[in-house]
Amino acid sequence: MEVEDQIRRIMEGEGLEFTELDVHPDQAKPATLRKTVSYIVCAVILNDQEEVLMVQEAKQECFGQWYLPAGRMEEGEAIEAAMQREVKEEAGFDCQPITLLLIQEQGPQWIRFIFLAKVTGGSLKIPGEGDQESLQATWWDRVSPLQLRGRDILDLIDSGLKYHQETWHPRTLPVAIPCSHVVQRLVLIFSNAEEELWVLLVKAPRLHLPTAGAVKTHTLMWASSLVVQDALGPLYYDHEVTALGVLGVQHHYHPAPGRLQSRCSDGVCFNTLARLVPDPVQRDRDGEKLEVVPPSQPPPVENPRYTWKRIQSQVLTDILLGKMKNPCTLPIHSLY
Repeated sequence: MEVEDQIRRIMEGEGLEFTELDVHPDQAKPATLRKTVSYIVCAVILNDQEEVLMVQEAKQECFGQWYLPAGRMEEGEAIEAAMQREVKEEAGFDCQPITLLLIQEQGPQWIRFIFLAKVTGGSLKIPGEGDQESLQATWWDRVSPLQLRGRDILDLIDSGLKYHQETWHPRTLPVAIPCSHVVQRLVLIFSNAEEELWVLLVKAPRLHLPTAGAVKTHTLMWASSLVVQDALGPLYYDHEVTALGVLGVQHHYHPAPGRLQSRCSDGVCFNTLARLVPDPVQRDRDGEKLEVVPPSQPPPVENPRYTWKRIQSQVLTDILLGKMKNPCTLPIHSLY
């Protein structure tokens, strides 16, 4: 597949098959749910009055407090299916996801997928129907007093209201493509003053967008810096890598034939848009500031495995420039 076709597919919300890690594969462990990775799902659901669906906790440590429908993904589940199960168990409603609102992470050991969803059936869990999943559910107007389990959900609710009122990034749902690790596939763009664009690629076995695995001790977005450091060598320290957001999420649990469970698809691939820019402040060996002249071409790669490729399509160039100037990608927030 041509490189520009790879980028178009990712920009349009499709995925690409994951084959292997390009950068230090020994540093990233294969994803095994509840051992090397933990995925949390959470749903923001609004009614016509923009009240938000809340559930009252039954767990002993937060008994009686209120939270969004949320919980851990179980073995053998897709991400969307896990969210739908949690909403049904905790609130009584059937629902359909509208889009991923945002992703929060503490490295691969804790990733939370927050969905905006809508009710499609079922009925609100009322007092007297409580169980080990929740005591009851209610629609909250966000003004009436409510004892919250945690204030972290207030930002999630605000994100849901913002998206409900104005779609500010394309609707994004996980694409069913299996992945063995927690991976960042990088669409790393360099632009000059003339708004010409280049993308960083790995040469073998064919030209493709670089992939790097997440490691427990770092944020997921650290993988993009690892790619750039591997490609540029010492020149890495003269540049800034800015992750602009996620273009798509790939995950698919696919049990192997003849087995009840398979660990091979517990991973997630985040197709991420990032930008490389020269560090605005550079210094010589004496610590004196150097005048930085905007370069007309991307920095040379030191590692022969990599290359820069100029994007020829003006349509694709305009789309990428638009996303760089006005961030409109699925956000991913590090909670480190």
